[in-house]
Amino acid sequence: MQHRAQQTAGHEHGHGHAHPHHGHASKASPAALRKVLALTGAFLLVEVVGGLLTGSLALLSDAAHMFTDTAALAIALAAVKIGERPADSRRTFGYQRFEILAATVNAVLLFAVGLYILYEGWRRLVEPPQIASLGMLGIAALGLAVNLAAMRILLAGQAKSVNVRGAYLEVWSDALGSVGVLAAAALLWLTGWTWVDTIVAAGIGLWVLPRAGSLLKETVNVLLEGVPEGLKLDEVAGAIAATPGVAGVHDLHIWALTSSAPSLSAHLVVGDGADTDAVRIAVTQALAHRFAVHHVTLQTERVDCRTLEGTAVVH
Repeated sequence: MQHRAQQTAGHEHGHGHAHPHHGHASKASPAALRKVLALTGAFLLVEVVGGLLTGSLALLSDAAHMFTDTAALAIALAAVKIGERPADSRRTFGYQRFEILAATVNAVLLFAVGLYILYEGWRRLVEPPQIASLGMLGIAALGLAVNLAAMRILLAGQAKSVNVRGAYLEVWSDALGSVGVLAAAALLWLTGWTWVDTIVAAGIGLWVLPRAGSLLKETVNVLLEGVPEGLKLDEVAGAIAATPGVAGVHDLHIWALTSSAPSLSAHLVVGDGADTDAVRIAVTQALAHRFAVHHVTLQTERVDCRTLEGTAVVH
């Protein structure tokens, strides 16, 4: 939507908007999420019971991780539905940000589980338990099959949504955990070394923590309205400044409502003789084609508004 430039004291204010082609959580298939939720939820019960009966910390730690998988998928499914709600008079951007809130909760849960696994592993090294290795082996094999099936279902959606990607990473890490549990069960059955179970459990915990931290870092950046991953403020500013007719750019802000919906606002100082509408359209098109930024709000000025205010404000 293009707005007619308005003449004001020495400069023009024109706001150009390019509306986004959303690629957020609503792109993720609710049917796929429901299938994976059913798979992980059912196996969670099997793994908890199996871990208690066999005495395996590796199974119980995998079950704790599977619990976060199940929670992540339930939240992701809720995010899909809530994110589809239209904007209203109270929430003019709609509910897309719920995806990021949900992914943040998932990251915190993952981090807590990783710390618990490490604590429980240390405790069991002090007091080694008795473990039923064959039962542990069978349950771990079933868990690996469930996780591989869940990964296949989530594969397409994880590239489009940080929330689904969080769930995908959890399932993926749980699949690796199942491989570790399988190896530990086989070694325990052959040697009787109970400490192997604890070491594998600790390995799962150490694998989970940095990935939880990475996901949390990404979601917090969105919540703080930081520059989205893959975009550099200097490069965007340079591309805008290089557009014919642009004499300067300031008050440049880039943020994201959700994982794949970057937004941008800026003030453009338009050179003498340049058409403000043409400049605004050219900048909008350049941002869409080069940086895939489709939600753009631009204010055009003949004179830098900071000089008219009597002070230079640095943003």
